[in-house]
Amino acid sequence: MIENHEQELSALRQRIETIGGYLHIDDKRLQLQELEELSAQPGFWDNQQQAQGVMSQAATLRDEIAEYDRASSALEDAELANELALEDDDEDMAAEVVSSIASLTKAADSMELSSWFDGEFDHGDAVVSINPGQGGLEAQDWTEMLFRMLTRYCERKKWKVTLNDVVPGEGIGLDRATFTVSGRNAYGMLRSEMGVHRLVRISPTDQQKRRQTTFGGVEVMPVLPDDVEVDIRQEDLRIDVYRSSGPGGQCVNTTDSAVRITHLPTGTVVTCQNEKSQIQNRETAMKILRARLYQLELQKRQEQVDELRGPKHEIGFGHQIRNYVLYPYQLVKDLRSGIETGNVDAVLDGDIEEFVVGYHRWRVGGA
Repeated sequence: MIENHEQELSALRQRIETIGGYLHIDDKRLQLQELEELSAQPGFWDNQQQAQGVMSQAATLRDEIAEYDRASSALEDAELANELALEDDDEDMAAEVVSSIASLTKAADSMELSSWFDGEFDHGDAVVSINPGQGGLEAQDWTEMLFRMLTRYCERKKWKVTLNDVVPGEGIGLDRATFTVSGRNAYGMLRSEMGVHRLVRISPTDQQKRRQTTFGGVEVMPVLPDDVEVDIRQEDLRIDVYRSSGPGGQCVNTTDSAVRITHLPTGTVVTCQNEKSQIQNRETAMKILRARLYQLELQKRQEQVDELRGPKHEIGFGHQIRNYVLYPYQLVKDLRSGIETGNVDAVLDGDIEEFVVGYHRWRVGGA
């Protein structure tokens, strides 16, 4: 006997329509129409930078609307297929309905995740920096492992990764790494990784094979649109140029193309050496500096709010957001969402979607 999936499809319809409201799909259709009309005006491309910003915004809106329309259309097809399967007692069509429900549920999950990103820059690009913490040379090795994990995750998401400043450590790992991630919801998604990551394992550099705890810090900042104002005075900057240090081969520059910018009032230092020219490195470094100073201002405001609220106590020990235990057992556990898995190798290879989604579900639930 053919099973009737009417209730499941009805629940999916209600869920998708609710998500459409959260995503403001109707408003976005009007916004896209306005942007398309603007792009058709004479002289639109006279200001290349502004025009590219408009086209990028339009492309993002177009993708969001298309995703919602595809889900709505697929739902209508599934509802019709369910009716026909019942009428004709068609097992093949009934199997297609079951498959469609699974696909629609996955699509609804994806759109629901997007609806959680309501921050000003959540849907845009991100700058990610990874630095070693406590643990000496082990921390440099852990920094390289985190770098690989996050860049592999970005590859899985089909996001573009641009290396800005990747510096090898002293004989092992990385001393630091900064890269830009371009893609839909990149900043919103990657905010889940911001914080201290703790690794427990048998040290590969210790001849006595003792267990060691190592820390690495991940910083995630939004790539700010050009119309966002950040007060940076030229006299507050010290700009140094030097020869890039790289792993060798084609990556080594023979000219002083690397750039280090120091913001004197805050002591913020930004370096960039992975672009081909000094001018490109300087432009990229300034973008990262703008993002970092903007982040500092937000933190300053949050600290003022926290001060008014009273002392804030840390939950759990230390400051880590996630533990990666390789010995004496294998477990990765997020201390915020409670998500955990024993498949450590997959996680370190970039399979962290469960942790990213779990964090945002925890964040939204807590809010």
